[in-house]
Amino acid sequence: MENTKKALVCGAGGFIGSHLVKRLKNEGYWVRGVDLKKPDFSESVADEFVIGDLREQSVCRSVLDQPFDEVYQLAADMGGAGYIFTGEHDADVMHNSATINLNIADLAQKQKVGKIFYSSSACMYPAYNQEDPNNPNCREDSAYPANPDSEYGWEKLFSERLYLSYLRNYGLQVRIARFHNIFGPEGTWQGGKEKAPAAICRKVAQAQEGGEIEMWGDGEQTRSFLYIDECLEGVRRLMQSDFTGPVNIGSDEMVTINQLAQMTMGIANKKLSIKHIPGPLGVRGRNSDNKLIKEKLNWAPNTPLTDGIKKTYEWIEKQINL
Repeated sequence: MENTKKALVCGAGGFIGSHLVKRLKNEGYWVRGVDLKKPDFSESVADEFVIGDLREQSVCRSVLDQPFDEVYQLAADMGGAGYIFTGEHDADVMHNSATINLNIADLAQKQKVGKIFYSSSACMYPAYNQEDPNNPNCREDSAYPANPDSEYGWEKLFSERLYLSYLRNYGLQVRIARFHNIFGPEGTWQGGKEKAPAAICRKVAQAQEGGEIEMWGDGEQTRSFLYIDECLEGVRRLMQSDFTGPVNIGSDEMVTINQLAQMTMGIANKKLSIKHIPGPLGVRGRNSDNKLIKEKLNWAPNTPLTDGIKKTYEWIEKQINL
């Protein structure tokens, strides 16, 4: 154990967190996970898994009780557009996520952890740079003047600044990435917190040949989606680098939501029509700008979207048929 690196994963019961625990274990780490719940779709492979509420300082003290080599702070109150953009959860999103980050940043500094990773989000980019679906600007330095499209985005921006101030004032070694729509197997696929790839995979899988699926808006809004394995590769490369960030971790393969649906139908080998209905949308266009990650880490995601959607579709289809 003396030479084994120790990592703490906050949010280890979530989609990205549970995959990250597997990745760290495969790399030989001793891992403690903490979350309100265990992963939904598989057993956690963490050496220790603590069920606890990171809004509570006592819980944070009990899990961050030593100078871990690495801490990964992924815990947040979040979901897809149906959760983030209705406005009904704004107070919870702001309070819950900010409280967790305030607790963890302070304790990480006091425990003198080696490095701490914070998962920010593309939702912190200004809405005014994402009105043209064909030419969104999500360059890292476009963050200011700030005007995120949601309270979720504002909290992410606040917490970025929180961690950076701990770096300046206390020397806390932070690494910050802005995630762009991470998806893959074992992600939420129903219930209101799922994101577009999982929602579309579910709808296509459940539809009968020749039927229709519903979609919020006109489907011409653009996004890029990053497969989970590439997300983890980016996180690990950032943590092993000397670059603080913030840096985008996302795909620069931009598609409309209509194209995403057509791609999914092609994978499923189903001909379906799309019924466009009113619903929460977020910005008109968003795409990861990967110039900085290529420059700083000499790497950028390049797995074709269709490869990740195929794996995700097959997994969701299995879930439906369980």
